[in-house]
Amino acid sequence: MGGVTSNMAARLAFFPPDPPTYGVEEPPRAAEEVPSPSGLVILTGVPVGREEEVEARRVLTSRGNEIVLMHIRNKNAKFTVLYSHGNAADLGLMYTLFVVLSTHLGVNLLGYDYSGYGQSSGKPSEQNTYADIEAAYKCLVETYGTKPENIILYGQSVGSGPTLDLAARLTCTRAVILHSPLLSGLRVMYPVKRTYWFDIYKNVDKITQVKCPILVIHGTDDDTIDWSHGKQLFELCHQKYEPLWIEGGNHCNLESYPQYIKHLKMFVTAIEKMPSNSAKIELGTGTSGLFEAPRTNSDRSDISREIVNSDRREKRRMSTGCRERPRNNTGRRERTRKSVDFCENIKDGGVEKPRKSIDRKL
Repeated sequence: MGGVTSNMAARLAFFPPDPPTYGVEEPPRAAEEVPSPSGLVILTGVPVGREEEVEARRVLTSRGNEIVLMHIRNKNAKFTVLYSHGNAADLGLMYTLFVVLSTHLGVNLLGYDYSGYGQSSGKPSEQNTYADIEAAYKCLVETYGTKPENIILYGQSVGSGPTLDLAARLTCTRAVILHSPLLSGLRVMYPVKRTYWFDIYKNVDKITQVKCPILVIHGTDDDTIDWSHGKQLFELCHQKYEPLWIEGGNHCNLESYPQYIKHLKMFVTAIEKMPSNSAKIELGTGTSGLFEAPRTNSDRSDISREIVNSDRREKRRMSTGCRERPRNNTGRRERTRKSVDFCENIKDGGVEKPRKSIDRKL
């Protein structure tokens, strides 16, 4: 029964644009030349005018899929943002925002499409997204020569899942940004208080393993992933940065608010002034030294875990390097949402009234 629930939850989670909003072409070459082993491709159907700054390529994941990624270069950049987009999006839809972020934040940016999204091969799944972001990360380090301590991981909505999974396994990274994140897939649909083995994207359990500064952004009127998800994740951060709660913002329009870019700029400036917690890593043999031991089966344990009590809230400050003082919980109850097609009877912590599927409005 649990396996069926997991499969159904996965189907509810992924809505790749159909058809994709962009295409890819091989770069022009002389007739006698063989295809480039670098995997370089040209994006079609996207705005023109930034060709010198934008480079696209295909890379192979550990699960055998070829994903498409795009790298935007900013000549003044110190940091590189690795951006995991939300649901119902692909590189064509994200292209303009990626260029805006690179320009206004003064960063390089690498965005990628999950398996089964855009022109990436394979089918979307939780495990595939973990392999996808790892392949994108390795491309940054090995192909573009980006130092791990200069990488900022950015996860939007469903993208918060692979982002936190990677951040929890990295031995060093500069910072993490969570944009409309979810506690877990099941918690979007049901107000459960425990983590079950068949849940997907168990961010609530993984965020405590992330030691770098974390910025959380969420809209107060988000009716797809309730604001309470962002607030609870913020409470669990080891290194908190002043969160951005956008009054009246929903799940899909936070980028349109002026405080969005302003707050991101402040965050990038703040972490630039902080000493990096980089480890001494040998890159000569690839990126294997960047990761901790692979996840074990305990990640799929059926032992239920209570959500850490959010009563231990800490005072939010602009500083990211200091321990913060506790304060009372101000989290609000999630709003009741439309039911979904499946209702699983779960004992010992029962499922309450079902709510609508994850990320449908992205």
